[in-house]
Amino acid sequence: MTLTAADSPGFANPLAALSGGEATLDAIRHVRLSSLTLPLATPISDAKVLTGRQKPMTEIVFLFAEMITEQGHSGVGFSYSKRAGGTAQYAHAREIAENLIGEDPNDIGRIYEKLLWAGASVGRSGVATQAIAALDIALYDLKAKRAGLPLAKLLGGYRDSVRTYNTSGGFLQAPIEEVKERASRSLAEGIGGIKIKVGHPDHRVDLARVTAVREHLGPGVPLMVDANQQWDRAAAIRMGRAFEEFDLTWIEEPLDAYDAAGHAQLAASLDTPIATGEMLSSVAEHLALIEHRSVDIIQPDAPRIGGITPFLRLAALADQAGLQLAPHFAMEIHLHLAAAYPREPWVEHFEWLNPLFNERLETRAGRMIVPSRPGLGFTLSDQARAWTTDTVEFGVK
Repeated sequence: MTLTAADSPGFANPLAALSGGEATLDAIRHVRLSSLTLPLATPISDAKVLTGRQKPMTEIVFLFAEMITEQGHSGVGFSYSKRAGGTAQYAHAREIAENLIGEDPNDIGRIYEKLLWAGASVGRSGVATQAIAALDIALYDLKAKRAGLPLAKLLGGYRDSVRTYNTSGGFLQAPIEEVKERASRSLAEGIGGIKIKVGHPDHRVDLARVTAVREHLGPGVPLMVDANQQWDRAAAIRMGRAFEEFDLTWIEEPLDAYDAAGHAQLAASLDTPIATGEMLSSVAEHLALIEHRSVDIIQPDAPRIGGITPFLRLAALADQAGLQLAPHFAMEIHLHLAAAYPREPWVEHFEWLNPLFNERLETRAGRMIVPSRPGLGFTLSDQARAWTTDTVEFGVK
């Protein structure tokens, strides 16, 4: 017997069989989008500034998504942009967010596909999916809250704490004595490792700074360096070999983020592990790193690659390839995702986002502790509301 579309309504459109059926549990009734600007206390410079490619960073623009369901459940998520792109993320989110109204918030995969198709003409990476990220993350927050579980537990956590390292004290505009003092403070606060920026146009400055920090920390403290894509292949080999004596935990972004072949050559040539991935904006782009064996440690950023839905897909591929994981920035999200990764990961500590939330993450004995609060475990502060520059709402409160 041959079935036709008329015989089976789900045959012509498989997604139709998943919507509005008996398994529907709830419906999204209200969505609020907010654009807010977080000012940084000190202009931040990494190697991209010293090589003339960018200006110092003075603020971060966030897209926040808040949603409420018919049964009164709520979720909050965010994405962000540094230096440029925040306005575009917010504009695209405004175009597609109404598609959430009436959807069962538990159907995260189907909703993701719906949002992708709503903005299909602008592609499936970059701003298009970074706008979706805030909505996707809010859906996961809502789902975990509904279950009464921290997000890490909902995802099937492997651990209740994650190794953590600090980056915010190691930027290139800071004098070396300040970098050392900030490193000591971080360790005293229970943070386990220290990352500093390199990629200075004068390689002797890099060597002097890494030497000073390693001597200050001693041999037992994990130390990472980050060149922010500012070396070519020859310079990366030379600097990588020069850094071998410092027993670095990894060298981050030594080359252009899209140079998978160059990173593969570097990873094969050096004893020090290679880490990269934070600037890539899709699973497909990260897949090139995996297929070329370009990295030892992969560093996806959930808001940048489109949210938790694509992050989980990438994490499965990375684990299958035997890679370590160290997600970039946004520890409020990435702590949960790292805790649910099979291999022992790292999570990056940045205190910059603290003013946006009423809650804080705890660090102890070199690890960041997964909070017991349901969902991501954060609520927006009054300060975040004060920094909000625009809002738009859909549905009924």
